[in-house]
This record gives sequence, structure tokens and C-alpha cells, in this order.
Amino acid sequence: MRITSYHRIIALSAVLGVLSSCAGRPEGVLIPTAAASVSGASKVDVLVATTRRPSETPGVLFSGERGAEPAITEIAVSIPPDSAREAGQVQWPKKLPANPDKEFATLSVTPMEKPQAHRWLHDHLPKSKRVMVFVHGFNNRYEDAIYRYAQIVHDSGADVAPILFTWPSRGSIFAYNYDKESTNYSRDALEDMLRTIAKNPEVGEVVVMAHSMGSWVTVEALRQMAIRDGRVAPKIQNVILASPDLDVDVFGRQIAEIGPKGPHFTLFVSRDDRALSLSRRISGNIDRLGQVDPTVEPYRSEFEKQGIVVLDLTALKGGDRLNHGKFAESPEVVKLLGNRLIAGQTVTDSDVGLGDRIGAVALGTAQTVGGAASVAVNAPISIFDPATRRNYGDQVDRFGRAVGNTVETAVGR
Repeated sequence: MRITSYHRIIALSAVLGVLSSCAGRPEGVLIPTAAASVSGASKVDVLVATTRRPSETPGVLFSGERGAEPAITEIAVSIPPDSAREAGQVQWPKKLPANPDKEFATLSVTPMEKPQAHRWLHDHLPKSKRVMVFVHGFNNRYEDAIYRYAQIVHDSGADVAPILFTWPSRGSIFAYNYDKESTNYSRDALEDMLRTIAKNPEVGEVVVMAHSMGSWVTVEALRQMAIRDGRVAPKIQNVILASPDLDVDVFGRQIAEIGPKGPHFTLFVSRDDRALSLSRRISGNIDRLGQVDPTVEPYRSEFEKQGIVVLDLTALKGGDRLNHGKFAESPEVVKLLGNRLIAGQTVTDSDVGLGDRIGAVALGTAQTVGGAASVAVNAPISIFDPATRRNYGDQVDRFGRAVGNTVETAVGR
């Protein structure tokens, strides 16, 4: 039998499925645990909106199938004391009931109607009046999205009312096309939810963060809102796309249709993202947005023109074998999310990144080519904001001149 590209993709999918499997995790982790109060444990209340179909299995709540109507649930999650866990990680229960001293545990599950959800938002809005909506990615079950978002909220210390939008994912590496169509199925519901939140007079600002395939439904919902209403709701000020599984050409059209009055976009990219490598093969070998190199053309100029900030995490060691979840699993990135990005503050490469360091290296008389290369390789987070990109070419030129001077000096000796 002739081995085709399709067969190679299926074989690679099987390998990735093994790598990303959650074998040994008990079913039903969303059954509330009647646990005694644990000293040092934290509680995160998340309002969860979903387009999934309800599940009849206790503790699962919602399946990966598509529901007829959106449903809303409040879920409280207990996170073990910081001394018993590593930031960036979800400590899944090994058995049920969960041990809140060492593991994440579900404290309560409360189904809600829209009026109750409005009340929840009133009760949970912080002084900043900021809401953060998180949209998960491909291959996520309902409980995966909830526990991961609770971890992000806790570890980032974000001053927000956390709302999760979870769409029908079957939680299988082999259900890529089904999941993609499920995002299309859910974009109207996400658009309606974002519009409702933005219209709430108590809300001051809305931040939207999406991961992987969730970036597609997020940008599509914003694009639809811009077409219907003439612009994206002004309160939706910041959109963070982490490892976005988006065709770069399609993203360009989406941004154009959102228009100049749209929100500010920040991207997390990583060129060693193995999940996006697979997506690229499946999707006609077109670059995925979350895997581009922001320093090369045409991306550098296009990002600069749109005012898009890009955080390149390629040099950062991933917490998973696919390098697809660095934004949530790296303590440094999670802290950056909470301290700066979610609050809408400007983050430039001079803060933590690479671009300005190139200039600093170039101007250092004692530096060599090898020393400069080591700086580039060891910079864990490179941030390419528009201001840095405008200066990037000049910095590289200065770097080249400095290297040339070093070589000439050495030869002259």
C-alpha cells in the first residue's frame, strides 16, 4: 500500500494523541467535593457559558456534542496552597474525591439563567470593573477548560471577573474537523455574549483571551460584531491570542473587516509548536498565526501596520511535549499576563525581550558574534511591539557595523 501524506498525518496524530493523553485521570471531577477548609487554598469562581450538549454522566456536566441552546453555570474551584503546587500547572485529582491539600477540587456547581448571571457579574466585578472572557482551544473537554482557566486566573493574579466560553470540543486529537466546525457553530453565541457583557453599564472593560482554535471563533465573533454594529463594542479593548490556530491569510482579512476602531491585539507565538505544525499540514500547508516569526517579512511590516504586539516564546521551554500551552504553563508568562497584559498596559521589548538587547550587544565593544548569538538564544520571551519593530532594522545595522569593526580591529592587530 502506498503511504500518502494523509496516512502520515494520521500516524503523526496518533503519536501526538499519546503524548497529550490524560490517562489515569478520573471521570467526574466536577462532582462537588464536601471538603473541609484547607489552610492556604484558594477559591476561584468562574461563570461558564457553553454551547455544548448536557451530559447525563455525573460530574461531566456537558459533553463534546453540540447543544441546542447556550447554557450558563457558576463553578467554584479550589486550588491547593502554593506550597503544594507549581505555578502554571493544573494538579488533577488522582482519584475522587479530590484531595484539596494537593489537588484541584470542585466546590460547587450552580446552573443559572440569564438574570442570575447578571447578578453574578454584579457580585464578582472587582474595583477595576474588568471582565476577562477566556475561550479554550482544540481537544478540550468541559472540565479541561474550567480547571485550566481557574489556574490562569489564580496564577496570574488578574483583577477580573472571570467568564469562560466553552464550545463543543470532543476532546480527541482525531476530531480536528469536528472541533473546527463546532467553533463556527458557536460564533453567534460568543458574539451575543460579548455584546451583552459590553452593554452592561457596570462593566468598565472587557479583555478576551483565546487559545489555539479558540482564536478562530473569537476573531470571527468580533468580525461579525463589527459588521453588524459598525464596530466592535468599545469596552472590548484588548484581545490576547495564545498559540492561535489561524490561517495567516484569513486573519489578515478578519482584521481588515474589524477595522481601525477594533481592539488592541496581542499574540503569543512559538515556532516550535508541534500542534500547530500538524494543523499547518492539515490546512493546506499555510502558515498558522501562532507559529510565525515576527521578525521576518511580510509579518514584521503587517504587525507593525496593525499595531499588533507579538510575544515570541520560541526560546521558552514548554511544559508540554507539544509546546502548545506555554502561555498558561510558564510562570513568567502567566505573571506577565496578570501584571501587564490583562490590565491593558503596554509591554515593550525593552522590558523583557530581545529586540533592544540586539542594539545593546551591538554597541558593546567587547561583544563578539558568538556572544550576540548567545543573547538571542537565551532570551526566553522576545516581545516585538510596533516601536521596537520600527527600530529593529537600525539595530541590526548597528549590530552589523559593530561586528565589522570588531573583525577589522582583530585583523589590524
